[in-house]
Amino acid sequence: MEALLIALGLALAFYIAWCIGTNDAANPTNTTVGAGALTLNKAILIFGLFAFIGAIVQGWMVIKTFGRGITEIKSIVDAVTASAATATWITFASYNGLPISTTQTSVGSVMGVGLASLIAGKGGSINVSVLIKIFLSWITSPLGAIFLAALFYRSFEHAATSLARGGWDVDRIFRAVLIGALAYSAYSFGANDVGNATGVYLSVISIGGISSMTSGIWTSMMLAAIGALGILIGGFTLGRRVIKTIAFGITRLDYITGSAAGLANALVIWLFTTVPAMMWGWGMPVSTTHASVSAVLGVGLAKYGIRGINWRTFIKILISWFLTVPIAALLSIAIRWLVMFIGGS
Repeated sequence: MEALLIALGLALAFYIAWCIGTNDAANPTNTTVGAGALTLNKAILIFGLFAFIGAIVQGWMVIKTFGRGITEIKSIVDAVTASAATATWITFASYNGLPISTTQTSVGSVMGVGLASLIAGKGGSINVSVLIKIFLSWITSPLGAIFLAALFYRSFEHAATSLARGGWDVDRIFRAVLIGALAYSAYSFGANDVGNATGVYLSVISIGGISSMTSGIWTSMMLAAIGALGILIGGFTLGRRVIKTIAFGITRLDYITGSAAGLANALVIWLFTTVPAMMWGWGMPVSTTHASVSAVLGVGLAKYGIRGINWRTFIKILISWFLTVPIAALLSIAIRWLVMFIGGS
């Protein structure tokens, strides 16, 4: 029985990781691809490597937020329900090239499980204080990304002018900066988003009473490896659709704007992962998509102004963000009620 539970938990974690890769691989890679610094395949490979490192080093900070923070996952059915709802919405969005928040999807799905049990009178509950902190982070992280991206762009533009006067190859320098920003952004992504994929594993194993498989360095490394592999495969399959939307659909990117957007995205995600963990013991699962898209928007506004933004594409993305949490929660509730109706559990 223990072996079956472990296999189920790992399978679900890998499936969610694949879904995340189909959508969120765009977040660290879009600037390098959009600016023409790397081919899409090379960008995804670098992304996969550094996301794996970030997942191993800091991924534990956010994993426990999903495993135990939002609501209590009481049964294997609850864990499978949240996973199915998450996977359904992410797959739909990725197929249509929509850069939604996989973090929002995971939070909405887990919240839906708690609401379904609460409405059915089965003792469900929602940790409102955790949700408030998460919701606030979804407002502050995009604003922070826009501000930092514009600030970095102005700084990089000034530096580029000085370097050019000194005879330096500005393009070569900022291409290197852009690739470095990709690596840092991928690391931050791995540290923050691995919790979306592997939190379900911890829930399944904990429910099954297999305490030895929920902690320790080897467990963390195993989960990080599974999460990184699933995300990498997802990036190489459906991930291209979303990467192209952000890389080419919002504004024109070059080495300098790409470097500014990539660095702003990476810094925002890393700060929200690390600082809250130091303050109250668990990292904040912010949306890497919100930060990434907002950073690209920030450099577009800083360089080109309002007319330099494809507002039709951005508004389409914005609407998908507002719909993500309620859709994921409703999917979770519908799946859970269907299971209750069929099995009476």
